[in-house]
Amino acid sequence: MVLFAEPGARWRSVAYGPVLCVIVLILELATGAQPHWFALIFCAAAIGGFVALQVVAGQRHVSVELTSERLRQGTEILPLSNIAAVLPERDEDDWDDLDWESARALGELHGVPRRRTGIGLQLRDGALVQAWARDHRGLRAALETAVADAAAESLRPASAVNPEVPAEPGESAAQADSVPGTVPADDDREDGVRR
Repeated sequence: MVLFAEPGARWRSVAYGPVLCVIVLILELATGAQPHWFALIFCAAAIGGFVALQVVAGQRHVSVELTSERLRQGTEILPLSNIAAVLPERDEDDWDDLDWESARALGELHGVPRRRTGIGLQLRDGALVQAWARDHRGLRAALETAVADAAAESLRPASAVNPEVPAEPGESAAQADSVPGTVPADDDREDGVRR
């Protein structure tokens, strides 16, 4: 299940240049001027092709996707089980830089992409990294919830997560003793004495 997503770039932006060229063509036809067919077609194709390359690059390198199991930043995937904590946001009144602000940004780019804001993460091995998003507050809220859920999931016994996994050897007897009306497997109720 996707908890947060940013595409990085949208395909609709490819149409902006060709639409502008069509508007120019309509104005030329409406005013009775000689239409510049070749120039307008060439410009529409060139602008559309250039923007299409930018969209492909944007979707590959600056897209963000958070699911209940992993965080993908560009082409880098970080399992949520590797994240120990989402670090607090920078206080705008504080002059000091936080340690995570100089940490490596996730993804294959050299830093946090333009028009994105970093979010500090502490990994289980103690390393600091920066996640990032345009809507950084939305990603921060989703990350805090997902990391807390992943931590709670890892603390649950396997039998609670998956009923097909048998409980620990001593677990069933202890649970049966604590639930009224249940009889442990090694209990003989005929004489009321456990053997």
